[in-house]
Amino acid sequence: MPFFKKSLAGPGYIVLNTIRVMNIICLLAVIAASAVMLVKTFVVSKFFFFDAVSHVITAALSVFLIVSELPFFRGYFSRNWPLLSMSSGFVTLGVFMIVVGVSILGNLNKEATSQDSLGLPFWRIVISSGIIAVVLGVVNIVVSFIFRNPCLGVTSRMTRSYGAVAPQKVDDIVRRSPSGRHRRSFYLNRSDTLPSYHTSPKANQMSSTSPATCAGGLNISAPLNVDQNQFVKFNGSDEIKRPDLACHPALQGGRF
Repeated sequence: MPFFKKSLAGPGYIVLNTIRVMNIICLLAVIAASAVMLVKTFVVSKFFFFDAVSHVITAALSVFLIVSELPFFRGYFSRNWPLLSMSSGFVTLGVFMIVVGVSILGNLNKEATSQDSLGLPFWRIVISSGIIAVVLGVVNIVVSFIFRNPCLGVTSRMTRSYGAVAPQKVDDIVRRSPSGRHRRSFYLNRSDTLPSYHTSPKANQMSSTSPATCAGGLNISAPLNVDQNQFVKFNGSDEIKRPDLACHPALQGGRF
């Protein structure tokens, strides 16, 4: 039995949009923490290049996740990042946020990003952004399974965008999503994506009444002025004789 119920669709719309705002704020804090650690890495660390690259990658990933949370570029994410599109839940987002949070917290063991090096205010920004990212990552994974209906193909992202009318929007969403059509056919036990080998009666009638069309686009008509008696003269003629079946290879046992 799916966890999703119609009574949860309305509250889910509010809860999920609240979590969306929290996700964006948390990712902005991660970007700020990465910028602080990037500056301190240049000042303190001798091998600053690789540490700096890791902070830049963390900040770039946070920007990418913020864009995926905004109601823009849905077609791009549907074509190129289906796990972050409307046809998927928040599991991928939650995993990315956990990875980012763990990476932020792991940097606190270094000398360049320690409390003495950063100072208490900046150190609090770094540690709080890492902890909140991990917590919100877990929350996103949990709500992804609560506010969904796999029987109808409704994901938690659809619930966040459309609320109680999400089941009515599934067809429009999967029509625009390459991955959503296959998933909806699987959930509904339908063969929408499989070719049909059965022709309709209307198609059979059209094929029987219309002339055949070849690959080159030419219409080939049926034979005209067919004489039904043109082969009668050969019946009983001595010129055409039936071959002797005793010589047929099938009766010779394969001996030729």
